[in-house]
Amino acid sequence: MSFWRFGRGLFERRKAELEEEIQAHLRMDVAARMERGESRAEAEASARREFGNVGLVRDVTYGFWRWGWLEGLIGDLVYSVRVLRRSAGFSIAVILTLAVGIGAACAMFTVVDRVLLRSLPYARAEQLISIRETGSRGLVYSSPYLDIREWRERSHKLGELAFYGMEGRRISFLDADGGTIHVAPTAVSANLFAMLDVHPALGRSFVPVERDGSVDARDAHSMILSDAAWRTDFGAQAAVLGNVVHLNGEAFTVIGVMPRGFVFPLEDTDLPAVWTPVVVGAADAIRVHNQNPRFMTIARLRDGATQEQAEGELKAIQPQVASLYPDARDREDVSGIALRRYSDLVAGTKVHKALLALLGASGLLWLIACVNVTSLMLARAAGRQREMAVRGALGASRWQIARQSLMERLLLSGCGSLLGLGLSVAILRVFAHGLGTQFGIHESLTPDLSVLLGLLGLTVGSALLISAWPAVATARARIEPMLRQGGSQSGVDRVRHRMRAALVVSEIALSLTLLVGCGLLLRTIYALRHVSLGFRTEHVLVANMTVPAYKFAGKNMTTELYQPLVDKVNRLPGVEAASLLTEVPLGKTFGMIFTFDRPSNSADDIRRGNLIAQFRAVGPEMQSVFGFRMVRGRFFNERDTASSQAVAVVNRAFVRGYFGDERDPGKILGENLLGLDKKRRAIVIGVVDDERQVSVADPAQPEIEVCIPQITPDTGFYKGAEGVAMDLAVRTELSPGVVLPELREILRKASPDLAESTFTTMDQIVEDSYGSQKLAAELLEIFAGSALLLCVAGIYGLLAYLVAQRTREMGVRIALGAQRRDVMGLVLRQAGWMLIAGLGLGLGLAYGASRGLRTFLFEVKPDDPWTLGAVTLLLFASGLVAAYWPARRAAGVDPMEALRTE
Repeated sequence: MSFWRFGRGLFERRKAELEEEIQAHLRMDVAARMERGESRAEAEASARREFGNVGLVRDVTYGFWRWGWLEGLIGDLVYSVRVLRRSAGFSIAVILTLAVGIGAACAMFTVVDRVLLRSLPYARAEQLISIRETGSRGLVYSSPYLDIREWRERSHKLGELAFYGMEGRRISFLDADGGTIHVAPTAVSANLFAMLDVHPALGRSFVPVERDGSVDARDAHSMILSDAAWRTDFGAQAAVLGNVVHLNGEAFTVIGVMPRGFVFPLEDTDLPAVWTPVVVGAADAIRVHNQNPRFMTIARLRDGATQEQAEGELKAIQPQVASLYPDARDREDVSGIALRRYSDLVAGTKVHKALLALLGASGLLWLIACVNVTSLMLARAAGRQREMAVRGALGASRWQIARQSLMERLLLSGCGSLLGLGLSVAILRVFAHGLGTQFGIHESLTPDLSVLLGLLGLTVGSALLISAWPAVATARARIEPMLRQGGSQSGVDRVRHRMRAALVVSEIALSLTLLVGCGLLLRTIYALRHVSLGFRTEHVLVANMTVPAYKFAGKNMTTELYQPLVDKVNRLPGVEAASLLTEVPLGKTFGMIFTFDRPSNSADDIRRGNLIAQFRAVGPEMQSVFGFRMVRGRFFNERDTASSQAVAVVNRAFVRGYFGDERDPGKILGENLLGLDKKRRAIVIGVVDDERQVSVADPAQPEIEVCIPQITPDTGFYKGAEGVAMDLAVRTELSPGVVLPELREILRKASPDLAESTFTTMDQIVEDSYGSQKLAAELLEIFAGSALLLCVAGIYGLLAYLVAQRTREMGVRIALGAQRRDVMGLVLRQAGWMLIAGLGLGLGLAYGASRGLRTFLFEVKPDDPWTLGAVTLLLFASGLVAAYWPARRAAGVDPMEALRTE
């Protein structure tokens, strides 16, 4: 306020000085004339006549002042506020319309900026690439240490190469003085942080041994904390360095803390991260499939080298690397190489397309809002023609008139942007769950500097877009005809009317494009909801448990933890059945993949010898919980124990993949599955009907299930199946809120760490499995609904304005004998032509835009005639309803009152 008072006082002093100087000049001239014999009255009149227009001199002098333009802008701003306050209804309509468009665009730009545009938090991130092997089994996500070492030694295009454990990011338990917290650990090579050119903010990094990425023996049990873990569990104390902590029961010494904001790898988790070193040992000295540790590889290109050059070099090296494998099938599996930029792994291709499609939809809504406001501005400019003509006659230049108009638009656009900013925050909060599920955004999104700059751009763009035509039309209009007009009954400017009609037609076309996209996605969701899942979902509560396996070291978790837990849950009132399984169908917690050997009859089968299948360890009660159908054989029961014959159940997709044809599913019963477990061969006892395991939109994949009571510590997959995570599925006749407290108490008594399990329902899991289609459909419902309202408002506003402008004409028509239905038909025909033109243009735009939604559609074609027809009829009917009220008002005009109106 003091600055404002200082500036205002400065202007007032300079004005007073100028006024005093003008009056002094006039007094001196009057005195001189009186000395020559003129009377005072004659001298004053002559002096003022010779001096000229005092106001004009004052304005010209203001123009030469250095800060005069600022005073002019302030004056325009004050005048604009008074004008907009006098027309509060118009101002509110414009601000709300702009807020809808800007809010949607700002929200989607925030998401796109977070997922796609934000650069990686590493130096020269464009040089970072991911290296993966390919072969007969497709893309191999991890490689043994010996292959990584060969790439490092043979390549000349790679400057640095590091690796990290593929088993990282699993939820683990970190015990320290502050208690136990869940963390996401990652085992990394000692040179990884140096390759990323990121150094600890506190302490030091791991010490590598030369260039092979292995860690110095002194750092084998060291740990580096993320900033989040440091603040959460250690109170941000510098004395944390040297402390001994326990990760899943294993002791580590804290040697460093990474800077705030550093994340690696960039995966979907909201847990604090910690890093431990990869210790290269005897298990890394062999190349045998599934028998040695495997790592994800990240490298940095040398300065001047391109990704294509590095990929060509590694493709020439890879056959030599593959030849080092003793097994022929292993050589086939790693025969090729594939490179991708590390940034591309953060958000997949489908995520890119989903976000860009939603950003385009929000951009369309913003454009519709601007078109709608431009139409309102044209109407307002037509109503203020006489005012602008008077200002021009009083000496205002065309630039001053245009500047005043632009100031009003900037003020409206600024208010709309502020309201839109709040609306964007509300949208992001409402869709926080969907954004976290589909795009891995777990933190609370708020617009940052880049988004605020984008909002500023939208504000200025909106102001310019809605000001261009009205300001130009007003500034170029001739003054004399407008001063001679008698008011609103003087007729309608044909050019201005055609401009507004063109805007409404454009608005209809753009709205139809959004409505068609929304309709296609709604039909997709409808189709997904009617897909046969292969299991029941109602009244099923799921607990995602993070299992503290290290606390059960030397014990059988099946008998010590899982079976007693299920028995207690089954005895709860209202529980019909409960079962444990490594992951529920359509779940996203902990999926397991097994590779099996198909039976081969000739050497030609070597290239298709592997069958990749979903693997689940399940309890015998699973069929009672999910109610799936058995095609052949039986499911597990209480007779399947650790001492009985090992058994397995597969699905129909497994049978087709295993035999390579549509053989009778019963033929696999009794088959000994190779590779499931080296110590015990599992016999297939049943075939279940196919179910959707990964996504509702994806067909069933080969799946094999084993019985949890048969899993013992000497089973090959014991640690992977029981020692990482487990889901508890409970079918109950009561509401989840009633069962949940008792269920959580049972988990707490079984192990205090299980009390922090995440609970959800199978219905919610199915909803989340719809993927980006559901999120896009929900957002497009809002965008398309807003576009429809704006379109209807635009049609209504234009026709209402035309009726008001042509009131006298309507009165004359009725006075000369025209029927009121004829007058109503005149208005409706005008609306009909605009609707037909807009719908025709919109169908063309929608046909092209729907091609971009092809990857989101399920059992719906982009040019689906039912969707196009229904949306077109909806928009046409809505337009006619909007036109009905102005038409009715036109038909109700009183001829006598219309003729008396000036």
